[in-house]
Amino acid sequence: MREAGAGATMSAEHDAPRALAPMHVVHLGLVPYARALDLQRAVARARIAGAIAQDVLLLLEHPPVVTLGRSSKAKNLVASPAVLAARGVELFEAERGGDVTFHGPGQLVGYPIVNLREHKQDLHWYLRQVEEVLIRALGAIGIASERSEGRTGVWTDGRKIASIGVHARDWVTWHGFALNVATELSYFGLMVPCGLAGVTMTSVAMELGAGAPSLDVVARRVAEEFGRVFLRAPVELDVEGLGEMLE
Repeated sequence: MREAGAGATMSAEHDAPRALAPMHVVHLGLVPYARALDLQRAVARARIAGAIAQDVLLLLEHPPVVTLGRSSKAKNLVASPAVLAARGVELFEAERGGDVTFHGPGQLVGYPIVNLREHKQDLHWYLRQVEEVLIRALGAIGIASERSEGRTGVWTDGRKIASIGVHARDWVTWHGFALNVATELSYFGLMVPCGLAGVTMTSVAMELGAGAPSLDVVARRVAEEFGRVFLRAPVELDVEGLGEMLE
């Protein structure tokens, strides 16, 4: 009888769900693009080296900035440098994939520093997973959204609400996604967004009106869904804690 009991215990332990590995979530607020890029690269280097053992999700906003991805074409930036300067918009080239896009206040920018060796070593898979995170998060706040075949990002009823552009080295990712929450959409008129002629950009505020949730609420929903999709347990970490991990 003891042997039977011991066997039952071992089976129960074997069948019990394993605890999820943590994922650090850092809410940074409004951060200039150059500073955020330096931080991403530092976290990615630490993740590659093993100095940071967990995935990290940086969530933030940027002051107005246009970024040019590796696939950018000059014709897709409609505004001249003088026009950009007059509107207080910075311009940066980035190593991420994709074409030209805009970041600004009211837009939730997420930079996941993820070691794909611990998930799946497939960037196309990773892009689809990030899309899934955003689709689920938008659904949770009342916006039905979808993918567009052959194009990266998230749409709702044919309007683009989120853009994605990533980079990876040694299977560790950085750069990420931009979800328009309460973004001033007129800035997208400075370019052909993501090189997609005729695309209409939208935002959470545009879709939901006065009942739209705040950026902080959307950020926390995105972090929760990121944990679910990537099978990680989101744990909030402050800026000082992240800095200590990088020392």
